[in-house]
Amino acid sequence: MTTTFLYGAHIQANGIRQHYLRYGGKLGARAERDAIIIIPGITSPAITWGFVGERLGQYFDTYILDVRGRGLSSANAELDYSLETQATDVIEFAKALGLRNYAIVGHSMGGRIGIRAARTQATGLTSLVMIDPPVSGPGRRAYPSQLAWYVDSMRYAREGCSVEQMRTFCPSWSQEQLQLRAEWLHTCDERAVIESFNGFHSDDIHQDLPHIKIPSLLIVAGRGNVLMPQDIEEICSLMPQVKVAHVQNAGHMIPWDDESGFYAAFGDFLGTRF
Repeated sequence: MTTTFLYGAHIQANGIRQHYLRYGGKLGARAERDAIIIIPGITSPAITWGFVGERLGQYFDTYILDVRGRGLSSANAELDYSLETQATDVIEFAKALGLRNYAIVGHSMGGRIGIRAARTQATGLTSLVMIDPPVSGPGRRAYPSQLAWYVDSMRYAREGCSVEQMRTFCPSWSQEQLQLRAEWLHTCDERAVIESFNGFHSDDIHQDLPHIKIPSLLIVAGRGNVLMPQDIEEICSLMPQVKVAHVQNAGHMIPWDDESGFYAAFGDFLGTRF
């Protein structure tokens, strides 16, 4: 298959170095469609979403962002890793690249970042896709994953772990997926991950939802335990314009579990089926 990958690059935005991977470009029909910014989850550097970028790049000018503290973006002890700052990063990233119109496609933590960014009604942000976002927060049930799972796996990666060691954390993943995670997980800064995990329980994204006016899509893992039926009902009550799609055969890491089902869940929400 001909690759849609164009290049990886860095840009200065919101006061930090932001690294991204670009797929597709603006030639042909892509020039008439909104660009896409993919925001991965809590311990997913941009490169781990490359297979999704390859597919979306066939139809859209696609950017996969290394969230601060992950991959090749800035990471240090002085950085602010709050949800508010991460959301501003995305908005300033789009401005720095000169994106006139763009959609945010955020998975898990990336979905929460997208929600906070969309609340600002930023110029150029035309639509939002939330992929199985954690709905934990003040006074709500805890996020189902444990912090130790992230911290322990990152420690193994920093020391240099094998694919088999990584398999103990992600037993259902393919050999290729495990190899990529074992190679890149060490780039996730532990401070950033801990702050983001704690933010799952201290940040109230539900207060943001009524302020989101752009078209929105919620993609739910059919075999996941992050979003329960009552959570979906509440989200729909807070943002009546939201569409909901289920990927029945997938857990929380939806495109890893059912890639074709993941793409099908978008329907024509982004302007074309892919």
